[in-house]
Amino acid sequence: MYLASTQKLYEKIAKGEIGGFTVPAFNIRTLTFDVARALFRAAKKEKAGAFIIELAQSEMDYTDQSPEEYVRNVTEAALKEKFKGPLFFQGDHFKANSKNLEKLIIEAIKAGFFNIDIDGSVFDQLEENAKITAKFSRIIRNLQPKSMEISIGGEVSKIGGENTTLGEFKKFMEIYQRELSKYGNIKGIIKIAVQTGTSHGGIVLPSGKLKQIEADFKTLRELSNEAKKYGLAGAVQHGASTLPENYFERFPKTGACEIHLATLFQNMIYDSDYFPKDLREKIYSWLKEKFWQKKKPSDSEKQFIYKFRKRALGHFKKEILSIPQKNIDKICEELEEKFRFFFKSLNVSNTSNLIKNIY
Repeated sequence: MYLASTQKLYEKIAKGEIGGFTVPAFNIRTLTFDVARALFRAAKKEKAGAFIIELAQSEMDYTDQSPEEYVRNVTEAALKEKFKGPLFFQGDHFKANSKNLEKLIIEAIKAGFFNIDIDGSVFDQLEENAKITAKFSRIIRNLQPKSMEISIGGEVSKIGGENTTLGEFKKFMEIYQRELSKYGNIKGIIKIAVQTGTSHGGIVLPSGKLKQIEADFKTLRELSNEAKKYGLAGAVQHGASTLPENYFERFPKTGACEIHLATLFQNMIYDSDYFPKDLREKIYSWLKEKFWQKKKPSDSEKQFIYKFRKRALGHFKKEILSIPQKNIDKICEELEEKFRFFFKSLNVSNTSNLIKNIY
């Protein structure tokens, strides 16, 4: 077991040497050690090797997990489950307008995050996005270990906003490549995040149930095909975990190289019958006390709780980790089955030998 970059894997996908699957990137927001154990158990049962363990910049804050702590917990879980092969840790949504982004990149790389997604969509102007993405691509290349070529991702459009058009993608790549060339002959991004109708966390209705979203598979396929013309592995799908289950087998057919999965696992933990009811009520009371003033007037209480409960994970970290182990084990049994579902649906079951041959 060792830490690695998806760069080699994605270069092979970009060249058309391998394909037919979409790499899942799993965000573990709480109970990290135990949830990661469930993930590795599922991976071993499905013989899956092509998957990423990631944490977004914002998640590091509200879950109270530093890159170092996250890597330590997950690698210890991998050792506990006797998982063999490379581990791909990824920094997700590293926002290009952050004051201390370079410091965060240094911290993440030092911890073992050898895959970093730059989020330049925080800027409204496509040109500014492309320029800043090129700038941080150079910074990452200067900071990466000599023996490790970090996999870098870019982001054309805000997730949850208007769908990315082919014209926007082409314009972004044109400006990005032009700006990157100013820094010399360095490798740029290997994948690109696009907006195709989804949103982070899904859209919750006043009843507390999730609204069924129509993902734009046609646009995703079109953008993935175009991405390969620029030497990229394909497009990246965000905000997907809460989509209907029958959607996931369609992603590999679009040529999407990667898909990000986060909120569903948090939901499964909070909503599990094995999550202590008194702790859940305590968390929800704290949320109403702390964040009620930020509630939209049009939102019901259930919508408010759904949107804000992720913010309690860091504050109640100690209490959540103190849940009886027998309850945690039952929660993780449910998660393990869900992980197996994603491995199967995204065609990454039986990829362990493929990954070992590449690495």
